[in-house]
Amino acid sequence: MFIKTTKVNSLNGTSKDQDDVVADEEPLEIRLGYIDSTKGRVHKSIAITMRTPGQDIELTLGFLFSENIIQSDKQVMDIDTTKENLIRVELSDETSFDIKRLERHFYTTSSCGICGKASLEALSNNGAEPLGHDQFQIRSEELATLGNNLRIKQDLFHSTGGTHACGIFNNLGVVIKLAEDIGRHNAMDKIIGELLMAKALPLRKNGLILSGRASYELLQKALMAKCPIIVSVGAPSSLAVELAQEFNISLVGFLSESDFNIYHDDNRIII
Repeated sequence: MFIKTTKVNSLNGTSKDQDDVVADEEPLEIRLGYIDSTKGRVHKSIAITMRTPGQDIELTLGFLFSENIIQSDKQVMDIDTTKENLIRVELSDETSFDIKRLERHFYTTSSCGICGKASLEALSNNGAEPLGHDQFQIRSEELATLGNNLRIKQDLFHSTGGTHACGIFNNLGVVIKLAEDIGRHNAMDKIIGELLMAKALPLRKNGLILSGRASYELLQKALMAKCPIIVSVGAPSSLAVELAQEFNISLVGFLSESDFNIYHDDNRIII
């Protein structure tokens, strides 16, 4: 979106009017149609997220997958996008999930107040398992190039300076694809949703790189996609580190061209 701004130079006390580009931000309501054991088919709004419009279907499917509401795109019968800023997903009759757990959102935000131990137990109770041994390895010198490889592909960020990115990379340090959004979680949901639609999950042979910090919520989503390694340009949170250790995810933070920190490593990084 183009807006009028006034650019001020505080050194010489001058100002001038100019056009600026800002990232679009609009709400998206996600509604589910599903079978209730006592009421039959019902429709319920389950989430409203502030997002950058675009890839709304991918965002929605990624959200549903990462919250363990669906495990396959085959569980989706229909997706209605005819109403602005609203997407309605009809789930198959056989799809069941705990709506009360979803309503509580007891581990979806960092401000929910639930303790770390309970959050990790909630993941285990939700069917999450530690990642097994996989074939993914990347050399440290190739890993160090990921930040720049991600930045050069962030077209929306270059235009606005106001979006996050989540990218998929291979063991050669190549960023294969990425998604951008004003919200960190939305960017990852868009990537996961795209992979789900392409039947490219689980994500055992690639890693995910984040343009910002690595939070518990982002590690939780990556775990559901069975991603072996998460690389972050920023810092990880303490609970993100605990989740990586508990579920055997390699976690890298403070990535730069010269160095980075390894918070948990399962021999996936060759130094």
